[in-house]
Amino acid sequence: MDTKTSERAAKAAGMISLLYLLSRILGFVRESLSGQLFNRFQTDAYIAAFTIPDAMYYLLVGGALSAAFIPIFTEYLAKGKEQEGWEVASTFMNITVLLLACFTLLGVIFAEGVAPLEAPNFAIVPAKMQLLVELTRIMFPAVCFTAMAGMVGGALNSYQHFLAPALGPVFYNIAIIGAAVLLGPKWGIKGMAIGVVFGAFGNFLIQAFFLSRFSGRKYRFGYIDLKNPGFRRMILLMIPALIGLSATQVNIWITNVMASYLPEGSITAIRFANRLIQLPIGIFAAGIATAFFPMLSGMAAKEEMDSFKDSLSLALRSIFFLMIPSAVGLILLRKPIVALLFQGHHFTVHDTELTSYALLFYSLAIFAHAAILMLPRAFYALKDTKTPVIVSVSSVLLSIMLNYIFLRFTKLGVGGFALSFSMMGLVNMLSLMAILRRKIGGIRGGRILRSFLKCLGASLAMGAALWYLNPVFLSLIQSLHLTGRMADGFIVAGAMAVGVAVFFGSAFLLKMEELHMALRMIKRRLHRKAA
Repeated sequence: MDTKTSERAAKAAGMISLLYLLSRILGFVRESLSGQLFNRFQTDAYIAAFTIPDAMYYLLVGGALSAAFIPIFTEYLAKGKEQEGWEVASTFMNITVLLLACFTLLGVIFAEGVAPLEAPNFAIVPAKMQLLVELTRIMFPAVCFTAMAGMVGGALNSYQHFLAPALGPVFYNIAIIGAAVLLGPKWGIKGMAIGVVFGAFGNFLIQAFFLSRFSGRKYRFGYIDLKNPGFRRMILLMIPALIGLSATQVNIWITNVMASYLPEGSITAIRFANRLIQLPIGIFAAGIATAFFPMLSGMAAKEEMDSFKDSLSLALRSIFFLMIPSAVGLILLRKPIVALLFQGHHFTVHDTELTSYALLFYSLAIFAHAAILMLPRAFYALKDTKTPVIVSVSSVLLSIMLNYIFLRFTKLGVGGFALSFSMMGLVNMLSLMAILRRKIGGIRGGRILRSFLKCLGASLAMGAALWYLNPVFLSLIQSLHLTGRMADGFIVAGAMAVGVAVFFGSAFLLKMEELHMALRMIKRRLHRKAA
């Protein structure tokens, strides 16, 4: 891949990652507030009520947009057929909005029938099931607004415009936080659910505003042409992706159903632990995948396969370079991190232990789940949506089977669900890499493997340093008379500072290309600012 393209991708990934960082920080403020302001009775119901809205978001944004909309719309733009592309996009958007509006209306009307599907064991406590019904009814409209925001964001990404799609989730989290603080004292967890709807609506408005200014009046409201060949291609590409992502959402649903049979607080522990591993994935891997995907689609459309392989290799190596040390850090610091972010008021020491226990198993394969954000997109760019579906369905079936085995025959509890999630990610990543390698005649696998092993070595050196210095941190806490959040914050901040220094120092000694590439980009940026 040429230097100009590399710098453009890195710049886009950096900007997206910065906004994702802000969004994730706000997301943790949101989760921390829910854990502290409301008890596990309420948060379990709130999280279960998110099952269908989350499923619809990932089905549309992760399936329809990634697999079909962005590759085909980008292809029209790359070939200079922008107006034709907008005819296809208008048809797709208008039909999707119509279907979502009907789905939302049905969800609100039949919430009493939907809620037992989200967490059937709540029925043994009628008050808890009733709360789940009410929360489901309140949050269902968020499905439509969030999906619409995803479609508009997909169009912006096709134009290589990444600001608004990354800015929208920031407002979404702010709205929920504001609702929790302002409406929570009077309405309880229902106030937070109202914030979800307002946040989703604001997210859509922000991105629609940017798209209207960016693309002019090319979108055609109410226009539908079912015979358009581009639209038909989108549907053909979308269906396999939707099947694959449906399997993933079924896995999440079954996990919630099974977890409802565990002690109260288990659903919340699984959710919070999963959110913690999504922090580095969302900040770094999502930004990299979002920035590289339109470029890969353009390269595939122009049949520039050498550049395609180089770009994909760079994206995967960059993901591993950031995810592996993140996993080691989360494993070693899981208890102080959970206590620092969540513990207090209704979130007890027991909740911290349960969440950090799940986090241990979730952290084992962060790098694999981060790579899965990128690998299916490589297939989508090649107009192949069937392969990721087959791999996804197979790995999900494995996860469901493991969930049952761990729940029925072991005492792992929430750790069993997290372990099956990690094993599913590893199988999915390795399968996709092997198939893609055969499909395009190599993915620069030797460079990826060397980079992975060096990164693992540097991360283990970091972990050894943190393990050795742990008694030092504990001694300093005692001498400074720090307790509670102050003690946890001191450990996390000190360990992160030491960990980053040791990891980058080890990467420098190992002569990792990714480190030198990052340093060169920083030097060029500083030089430009000085000039």
